[in-house]
Amino acid sequence: MASIYWLIPLTLVILSLAVYTFFWAVKDGQYDDLDAEASKILFDDDEHL
Repeated sequence: MASIYWLIPLTLVILSLAVYTFFWAVKDGQYDDLDAEASKILFDDDEHL
């Protein structure tokens, strides 16, 4: 029972970090154009390393 007193705050901290990271990614434009990145894998690059 004593472990629940530190598991609940730990869960809330991790959840708040996940929500903050999601909203940061949306604001930063990470989810703006999903189709372009998905089709980019289908085409070969002309440059060789």
